[in-house]
Amino acid sequence: MEITKFSTVKAYAVFFAIAPAALSQIAEMPRPKAGPVQILKSAELRPGMQAVAWTVFEGAVPQPVPVEIIGLWKNAWGPRQDVILGKMGGRAQQTNVAGGMSGSPVYVDGKLIGAVSLRLSVFSPDAICGITPIELMLEINDFDQSRPPDARTPDRAQARAGLELPGDLLAKVVAAGVSHPNVPLMTPIETPLTFSGFHEITMREFGPLLRQMGLNPVQGGASGALQSPKPARGWQNALQPGDPAAGVLLSGDMSMTGLGTVAYNDGRRVLAFGHPFFNLGPVNMPMAKGEIIMTLSSAFQPTKIANATEIVGALHQDRHSGIMGVLGDTAEMIPVALKVRTLNGNESVEKEKAFQFYVFVQQRWTPFLMMMTLFNAISGVNDFSEEVTYRFRGSVELDGQPALSLATMQAPNEMPVPAPMILAGWWAEKFSRLYLNAVQTPKLKRVNASVDLLPQRRIATIENAWLAQAEVAAGSEATGKVFLRPFRGERLVREFKVRIPSGLPKGEHRVLLSDADTLNRMQSAAGFVNRYIDIPQTVSLLNQERSNNKLYVSLLEARPTVYADDKTLPSLPASVLNVMQSGVTQNRPFVTAGESASQQQAIPFDLVVNGSYTLKVTVK
Repeated sequence: MEITKFSTVKAYAVFFAIAPAALSQIAEMPRPKAGPVQILKSAELRPGMQAVAWTVFEGAVPQPVPVEIIGLWKNAWGPRQDVILGKMGGRAQQTNVAGGMSGSPVYVDGKLIGAVSLRLSVFSPDAICGITPIELMLEINDFDQSRPPDARTPDRAQARAGLELPGDLLAKVVAAGVSHPNVPLMTPIETPLTFSGFHEITMREFGPLLRQMGLNPVQGGASGALQSPKPARGWQNALQPGDPAAGVLLSGDMSMTGLGTVAYNDGRRVLAFGHPFFNLGPVNMPMAKGEIIMTLSSAFQPTKIANATEIVGALHQDRHSGIMGVLGDTAEMIPVALKVRTLNGNESVEKEKAFQFYVFVQQRWTPFLMMMTLFNAISGVNDFSEEVTYRFRGSVELDGQPALSLATMQAPNEMPVPAPMILAGWWAEKFSRLYLNAVQTPKLKRVNASVDLLPQRRIATIENAWLAQAEVAAGSEATGKVFLRPFRGERLVREFKVRIPSGLPKGEHRVLLSDADTLNRMQSAAGFVNRYIDIPQTVSLLNQERSNNKLYVSLLEARPTVYADDKTLPSLPASVLNVMQSGVTQNRPFVTAGESASQQQAIPFDLVVNGSYTLKVTVK
């Protein structure tokens, strides 16, 4: 044992003695360029080999970093998928293995061996990194449209997977000092998700979810060039090995970019990260250049603080061992125009802010991004307060389909969730219903939305109602009054009329005075029951939803109503219903209600209407 210790100490002494000369030689090395490069496979590596990694610490020019190869960690990524372990020197000893270094290319004697992608634990005094072998990253080019089963999306909040150090004894020692027995020590380097144009409250509300997905949300910036998804001039020479690279989820007045480093560029195709971004498989996401403001040194969470600059292409693959993009390609994004207005008690506009941005297209991420941007736009105005009511109008233009038109109001209530978050969730749910359609994928051309901030908590509950005549003749009209109790203030009174159809049978019937949810409930249920409604039917269902700032007057009849897809079949004869239930005419599911509600009147209010009330009327 003494001989082994002496040999190890002596070896390190020799290494540090020659380190200054080695560092001087490394500093004079020419930086790698795009184009063909020789590859050294991981099987040819040996412990003690000296390598060089290239990464950016400030600005946009990568710097060389010495790396000593520790060894090969067999099957660490999975069956026959090894990880190269290395110890970084130079400036990386000060910063540690920082978020944003993912993808930094590593060379031995000018031959590419892989990309920095993993880091060892936290509070480690040594900058130990894991390197994804380049042969694993090159496999990304072989994939087409297959989708990984474990994609990280906002609806699947999950802890990031890590790699455990091997050895039962080591695992027991580590477990003795922590609360969880399976602490992953070698983990993928966090991807800094840089937010520009976002307020602190938005980061606080959405940050925990993003961190559970293995992302590191940080406030940063983006240049004015990060507007259109079209590649900027000079894209042909962009993203050289070692350069910062970013995937763009949002661009414009609000931007969201995930930062990493370019590992390989063959002149058109680019490989980066060395680990997945979201592991979405085939994607179509804008790919941008970046500049590093500074690299934050930390034993706990070192990270690069960066700006995304210009879009230069599109990412097409997001896989287990990295991401792949093509320079010059254009990724489709959804243009969004969002207006936020502050109104006074006289409905006059006091302030107005207009936002323009583009949203990444993906069935799980698009609804989440729509939710986050709406919440951010509302919460960031100076007029935001607890007692504000929000009046929302939105339209979604689809390619080759009818437009979607939506309206609602949201007032504060006693729930712990703030009103802007509830409104943003309502908005996101509409996009989820479009993008999770099981029949076809929608193509959105543009989105326009406006939010009015109204003073006071504008909400009222239906309290009481009465009819002027308890008995009416068929073919006549019944009149009455309905009373609503607002949040603070005098009781509201409205008159209403109910037309009694001439063919309505004699006897007792009911008049329903209700909010929108009461009438929407059955029809919405029918849309959820049948998973195979297409996009036009989904749009039709959404357009039929009643607005919650109206009181609806309906006459109820004791005849069943069938809700099938986006169709409502009221007062259905029993014989027809029996045939439908037997499955003779169709095998598509539907929802049945015991009564038919014939909507007679919609009384508008400038507040949210809640509740329902039923009156009896006798037809003579």
